[in-house]
Amino acid sequence: MSTTQLSPKLFACSQSMELAQKIAKEYNTELGNVITTHFSDGEFQPAFEESVRGRRVFIIGSTFPSADNLMEMLLMLDAAKRASARHITAVMPYFGWARQDRKDKPRVAIGAKLVANLLQAAGATRIMTMDLHADQIQGFFEKPVDHLFASTIFMSYIESLQLDNLTIASPDMGGSKRAYAYSKYLASDVVICYKQRKKANVIDHMELIGEVEGKNVILVDDMIDTGGTLTRAADLMVERGAKSVRAICTHPILSGNAYEKIENSKLTELIVTDTIPLKKQISKIKVVSCAPLFADVMRKVQTNTSISDQFLM
Repeated sequence: MSTTQLSPKLFACSQSMELAQKIAKEYNTELGNVITTHFSDGEFQPAFEESVRGRRVFIIGSTFPSADNLMEMLLMLDAAKRASARHITAVMPYFGWARQDRKDKPRVAIGAKLVANLLQAAGATRIMTMDLHADQIQGFFEKPVDHLFASTIFMSYIESLQLDNLTIASPDMGGSKRAYAYSKYLASDVVICYKQRKKANVIDHMELIGEVEGKNVILVDDMIDTGGTLTRAADLMVERGAKSVRAICTHPILSGNAYEKIENSKLTELIVTDTIPLKKQISKIKVVSCAPLFADVMRKVQTNTSISDQFLM
């Protein structure tokens, strides 16, 4: 059998095992076997327990903190390269360190560029990810990047709600492009939140640009970390007369006391994907899986088929 006819192999990093199992099921295959040896000082060594020679390999793992998650991805990429895999795709539903995409002050690292360099040096021949914090991160790579959008997942859910007087909102000025894309597709109004920070994750002041009175509002963002911005925006919108406020966020980082903030806020619900596993379940959080999207795109990459039909906006 020629190498072009060999089926691809899917492997999972430990932090994304549940999502990888869903992707493998959608792909109609089984995950490859990986054994990880742990040393007493915290060092670890993943090893493929089956041949990958001449194969296309998909290694699935979101690189949210701790840094061990990124290190595991790098070690698995390197192992696949040294085992003579033909193509090695780093499937990173959540691309960690993406907020460090530029020098926003003197004497700081550009973490996203550093991660891109590490992935390529480790052996990745292709990157597959979803809703990068900044689109320009694609330009940090010299390898092909499949940048998917969760809008293809969220849009059907929004339409199923059948909300009248729908308004799309961005929690900050930086997300206005995303909000306008949703509003164009849904033929709705747009509201922008203007916020000022004294330091990271701490909002000093927030104001609305646009009207929300009598509207059903949906906030859209690429990630939710501490939840401070979204919950404050939701509370402000309800104070200004909004009928309901929902939030859609691709990556549920949810650090600190984010779960408590969401539960105690005026948000009707928070809709997220499973790029990052939830630490706990609460009534206001609904998870929609990104596994079918990734499985479909992986299949099309394997067969050299266009993926443009996955881009609604």
